[in-house]
Amino acid sequence: MEKTLPLEERSIKQIFLESQETMTYIIPIYQRNYAWEEYQITALIKDVFDSCFKYPNTPYYLGTLVTYKHGDSKYEIIDGQQRLTTIYMVLKALGYQKIRNKLTYSARNLSASTLDGYPRFDEEVDEGIRNGYKYVEKAISMIDNERKKTFYRYFCENVKIIHYSVPKDVDLNHYFEVMNSRGEQLEKHEIVKSMLSQHLNMTEMATFNHVWEACSEMNQYIQQVFTDTNVFGKKLNKFNIKKFKDISVNDESEGKETIANLIKQPISKIEVISSIEQNDKFQPIIDFPNFLLIVLKTTMMNFEGFDPIEFTLDDKELLNEFEKAIKLVENKGEFAKVFAFNLLKAKFFLDNYIVHHSLYDKEQIGDNPWKLQYYQSEGYPVNLVGQEAQDIQDELVHLLSMFEVTFTPNQRKNYLFYCMMYLFSTEEPSGMDYLQFLQNLANKYFYDVYLNHEYLNEKKQPIPHAFDNAILANGEVDVSNIGNEKNNYKKTFEAIYEQGKSDIPLFVFNYTDYILWKKYAVTLRGDKSNKKTKERIDFFEALGCEDFGLLTFKNFYFSRTRKSLEHYYPQAKAGEGKPLSSDEINCFGNFAMIGTEANSSGSNWDPKTKLDHYIDGKSDQVSVASLKFRIMMQVCQDNYRAMLKGELIRNAGMEWNAEDMYAHQKKILDIIIR
Repeated sequence: MEKTLPLEERSIKQIFLESQETMTYIIPIYQRNYAWEEYQITALIKDVFDSCFKYPNTPYYLGTLVTYKHGDSKYEIIDGQQRLTTIYMVLKALGYQKIRNKLTYSARNLSASTLDGYPRFDEEVDEGIRNGYKYVEKAISMIDNERKKTFYRYFCENVKIIHYSVPKDVDLNHYFEVMNSRGEQLEKHEIVKSMLSQHLNMTEMATFNHVWEACSEMNQYIQQVFTDTNVFGKKLNKFNIKKFKDISVNDESEGKETIANLIKQPISKIEVISSIEQNDKFQPIIDFPNFLLIVLKTTMMNFEGFDPIEFTLDDKELLNEFEKAIKLVENKGEFAKVFAFNLLKAKFFLDNYIVHHSLYDKEQIGDNPWKLQYYQSEGYPVNLVGQEAQDIQDELVHLLSMFEVTFTPNQRKNYLFYCMMYLFSTEEPSGMDYLQFLQNLANKYFYDVYLNHEYLNEKKQPIPHAFDNAILANGEVDVSNIGNEKNNYKKTFEAIYEQGKSDIPLFVFNYTDYILWKKYAVTLRGDKSNKKTKERIDFFEALGCEDFGLLTFKNFYFSRTRKSLEHYYPQAKAGEGKPLSSDEINCFGNFAMIGTEANSSGSNWDPKTKLDHYIDGKSDQVSVASLKFRIMMQVCQDNYRAMLKGELIRNAGMEWNAEDMYAHQKKILDIIIR
């Protein structure tokens, strides 16, 4: 017989003000005294208030309430008593409607009388509860009278609790073991899990939970925690299934009602490989709640009525986005299954087709910490593209890490959504096709967003939904039409990033270094890399500097530390009465993105001092962080040598000046803009 979990979403009105029977919630003796402090109470009321007036039609989830029914409409509270007591206090302090259901203590008369006695207390009181009322009153007094009734109505109707009614055959001792191991408060993604799973039968729910728990392990390959050869094949390196029903689960808990079946713990035991090599773990590029949003948006693209432009990739909106999605679909059970299938498939793509960072934070020159590898049954990951196409593998890593370093915050990973859309649309993506997609995506970002006035704000950052507007067309990712052939993009660049007046986004510098690296990779292959070849001479002539070797290009990767915008000629040495003006030095030709540590230690050094410090190995090689910066330093080096020989007449400290900045900017724009 099919069963559903005994959980439901209940409003404060349903818990305390309205019910078919008069209920009594009893706080048992084993529960601790009421202990919420002022900051907790104030934060709760403020959060609900903000939600009330920012999102008046959106539920506010306050957590969980776990009860054990004793009969005669009496419910023993075994989890959630601190929140429930605070809610009770807020209702009594607002006092707009009589509280129908009672909250009391089973064996603490002083606590019960204090809770029930508000606003007049006896001489002897429970200090924790009296202070709680005082803090509630203080927080509520900050709400003006005109808004107080609106707040009360929202508090009663829109504040929701996930209520678990524990069946009588549950072993409560086991429940407390589980609660002690996992903490008290359900997180938002756990609420999402209950929102979806309640539409499934027990068999489907076992599979759903199996998938959910495996996918939540964000720091290891899905094939390591979900070792199903039916899904991933005998070598665990492919995704072979088409639908949710193809996922197989061996449910060892069938027929047993344990608390582990009711809350966070998976219904079926997940088989984890007994010994996972440290090298097979990695630092994830996204957390689980935000990954759920990526998968939700990918899933919803196939549903009529869904508007991707209105979707928010921010876990603050996690519950809101899932609420909207569930309301939009007709068959909610089918939707839950489709989402679970897509979650499993997306986790496979995330782990095997998107870069991740090695576990080690210390970055070494020549050792790229970004890995693009898939897992296989031999027990170790291998490069996505084999040795026979190392050039494709290298460029895939550079492109994906360029996006990731630029859009590190979880809320800004539109690129990851576009990658998922592409991967979902392709049965088995080839390395070359995937590379072509990523090249087009990077070019689309550059030409159609960062060189498009319409999609940039005053600070030259993309406006909300700029990427979706530029890239999504008819429910699909379209990176085929890039830019406008009639547009002079060099003039557009100079107009948007106006000399001395405009901020230049991080993506522009990362894209620049990617194009510089690609020019090296394409131009100087094989015998063409020899120093006397025409190709190498032309290469450095295009860069505008003397040949400084190829090791910098070979060792280059997108370091996660490159977050600091560096003036090569320092800003502190520019201005009135000084050799260069602020307008002159604030140009693309004088900027590069480098590591924050290097910038903080040497931002005010003059160009020659920076040259000596960085190139002579007195600090970490900044060349690893920026190819553009290395070229700028080489121009400075060339000028210094020419000054020593008398071939160039300049004052000391001016080995890099405004003329060099403009010349360098022109050279770089000639390379990066078609």
